[in-house]
Amino acid sequence: MAEVRAEMVANVWKVVVKEGDTVSDGDTLVILESMKMEIPVITEDDGVVRQLKVNEGDVIQEGDLIAVIE
Repeated sequence: MAEVRAEMVANVWKVVVKEGDTVSDGDTLVILESMKMEIPVITEDDGVVRQLKVNEGDVIQEGDLIAVIE
């Protein structure tokens, strides 16, 4: 099981995956927006999205859990 966490304070601009989706290393999970820049959050693991902890429009802090991949 792998946890994907935020690396910075940002707004969740777009959620690309949903719980139950199969993902591979390099797939984009969500797109964050910070200082007018779009920052994709990618997974480094193959697996299934078991939990998605953010919604579009959320403001997240550094270290916040974004998703759990199993």
